[in-house]
Amino acid sequence: MITRIRALHRELAPDDAAFEFVHTHCEIVWAIAEQLIRDRRLAVDADLVRAGCLAHDIGVHLLDGTAYIRHGVLGEQLLRERGFPEAIARFCGHHTGVGLTRDDVERQQLPIPPGDYLAETPEERLVMYADKFHSKTTPPVFLTAATYATRVARFGPGHAARFAAMVQEYGEPDLATLAARFGHPLT
Repeated sequence: MITRIRALHRELAPDDAAFEFVHTHCEIVWAIAEQLIRDRRLAVDADLVRAGCLAHDIGVHLLDGTAYIRHGVLGEQLLRERGFPEAIARFCGHHTGVGLTRDDVERQQLPIPPGDYLAETPEERLVMYADKFHSKTTPPVFLTAATYATRVARFGPGHAARFAAMVQEYGEPDLATLAARFGHPLT
């Protein structure tokens, strides 16, 4: 499955730089999740988490100038069309922020179909959480829990509370080690 996901990233990326940018982010999210699985002794399907980490941002390659928020639903739809298992496709549409509710979509007038885009399984929750600690900005950076908490607070107290609960549940990863390993700064 991992080689199939990598091949799909390669196929969809418009060039080598885009492939490296997105796929490396996905590998970093896996490194964060893997560390949390090991350190917290999480009872999750590690192979499914790895596949989810590597697939979660596949839709970024499909944006073509459309709103970034759409990458999750585009990726989920693509993976379904390509015959990927539902459990893997869902990682795409259910990792944005700390989850999006139908109310979030409607109130913020987001350009995605109205619905709930919440991580439901332990594996989905872990991928969503691990993703919060690395940003595909230019240049890419690792984000501390405090930095991400400040960012998510602008979406309302409910979002901030959801993130705080995940920090309590999973703890914080050792980002200094990962920042040194991948050469991205820690903010």
